Amino acid sequence: MDMMVTSVPGMEKVLRRRDIPRSLGVVKGDDPTSKTMKTDTKRTVEACGLILNTFEDLEGPILDQIRKHIPNLYSIGPIHALLKARLESEGMESSHNHSNSLWEEDHSCIAWLDSQPTCSVIYVSFGSITTLTRDELLEFWYGLVNSGHKFLWVMRPDSIMGNDSGNGNEIPVELEEGTKSRGCMVGWAPQQQVLAHPAIGAFFTHSGWNSTIESIAIGLPMLCWPYFADQMTNSRFVSEVWKVGLDMKDTCDRIIVEKMVKKMMDVRRDEFSERARSMAVLVRKAISEGGTSYLNLNRLIEFLRSTV
Repeated sequence: MDMMVTSVPGMEKVLRRRDIPRSLGVVKGDDPTSKTMKTDTKRTVEACGLILNTFEDLEGPILDQIRKHIPNLYSIGPIHALLKARLESEGMESSHNHSNSLWEEDHSCIAWLDSQPTCSVIYVSFGSITTLTRDELLEFWYGLVNSGHKFLWVMRPDSIMGNDSGNGNEIPVELEEGTKSRGCMVGWAPQQQVLAHPAIGAFFTHSGWNSTIESIAIGLPMLCWPYFADQMTNSRFVSEVWKVGLDMKDTCDRIIVEKMVKKMMDVRRDEFSERARSMAVLVRKAISEGGTSYLNLNRLIEFLRSTV
């Protein structure tokens, strides 16, 4: 699984087999996911243009490879940050109150964060799809509590497989006590508001692209536990290309979780924080007037107008 993959242009020295989406490794051609991806890829190269939620300074070499197949490419990311900057520059409202979340956000966690020291909390969220077994839940939970660091953990109501009110679902006393003293758990959180909070020091994430680019835009280091699809590749780029965090894929062990959290929040904290802040500077450059994403959005608008 650690064998390097040299057949992907622009990623020759980056990807290992374990960093490729699992569906791409399926041998049988009748796998539904694999068939869908192949069909969508073929359709993509037939498009008159391609809009991507990324920016040139983040993925320039990859975008150059894509342009060989789709020259009319518009990298306008991070879209959420670009939209916010555009609205503010035009004197329009830009507020955290606008949300497209599928889950009801629990804003009580913001009040909890307000009472915490700067950069003292690790934010834990594995997105809107990831599910955990009870054993995985306990391994993460023990690792977080044993790390000694404060944590804000998003725990969706449907995120635990086989979760019910039957016997065997009791929470160990040591986890309850550890969470009461330095943790906060909510069903869903206003993520962009949380990431921007000064109490947050790092993001423990599933490496979904929205979460990844939101963290980059804010300038937060990431501890990655990818679940499926592009998350496997995203986490590799976080750790080995952008160097703004650690990749913890293919493992779920309380000792490793504890070790990784300590490394992120203590041992290599300054290193990752400095690198993450430098990435946030590149984001601001891209979305500011004259920046690549700013200009690409203008170019996209002109293209759309020309087709009317």
